[in-house]
Amino acid sequence: MFYAKDFIETAEGLIFAVVASGMEQNNVLCFLRYVKEESGWKKVSTEQANALLKQRHPDYLHYSKVLDACLHAVSAEKIIAHHRPKQRLQQLMQANPNDDVEHDLLQLARLFQQHGLDLTQTGITGSILVGVQNHHSDIDWVCYDRTVFHQCRAITRALIAQGHLSELNETDWQHSYRRRSAELSFADYVWHERRKYNKAVVNGRKFDLNFIDPSEQADTGHYQKCGAITLRCKITDDSHAFDYPALFFIDHAEISAIVSFTATYTGQGVIGETIEVSGIIEQTSHGAKRIVVGSSREAQGEYIKVIRD
Repeated sequence: MFYAKDFIETAEGLIFAVVASGMEQNNVLCFLRYVKEESGWKKVSTEQANALLKQRHPDYLHYSKVLDACLHAVSAEKIIAHHRPKQRLQQLMQANPNDDVEHDLLQLARLFQQHGLDLTQTGITGSILVGVQNHHSDIDWVCYDRTVFHQCRAITRALIAQGHLSELNETDWQHSYRRRSAELSFADYVWHERRKYNKAVVNGRKFDLNFIDPSEQADTGHYQKCGAITLRCKITDDSHAFDYPALFFIDHAEISAIVSFTATYTGQGVIGETIEVSGIIEQTSHGAKRIVVGSSREAQGEYIKVIRD
């Protein structure tokens, strides 16, 4: 089984990040992240990834009828390695750290473990998953149980209060803000992020907490894009606010929910809050409507923000 946040590798020297759990027509939906060169693995941007595949491997460019979106996809028979976050974390826990990044990861793991976190329900993704981290790499932690994920957030908050972990400083927030290219002011971005407790700093290294629900079945409904919308509404259910994709049910006569494929807006609002959302309306053949934030990888012009008095 393939889950979002897994990585897959092909014989051509390409590593893709899986972006949706399950498969679509025997294809794993993903996005190219690393390319093997003579000097080693090179991380590529969205533009570089699309250009490289268009030029050299157009068969990996894919239009998803389910998502009504263009992304990347790899058929099962083309995969030579499946990198799994759970297995990678357990492997690292059994070995001596090779560098400062692994050292900081293991310290974080021990802190979580000392506070009762079940590490068997967690894993590590990002550059560390495939062993291509560098001195500046962040730690991308993944939880595969909803209770464990929220426990992890609570432990992070407690460890900050105890001084074992640190909040992001101004430089960290600026870097995070630039990386996300959020359609929010810097002040709004930081206000929303600070209350989530899904990121902090260990030994000067930033880490993020992610949640993947392995029991969640992929949405097989076919959606058609119907144009852009901006509206204000109240959140009526935030129980899946930190899922991937994030899901918020809203108080609206025609639109039932907001879905965010952009990590920036994960956990962005809580039940009872009034939010402003800008995204794309999608509709099924049965007439069900939702707003998608993150209809493209950059999600330009799309956002969710809490309306504060």
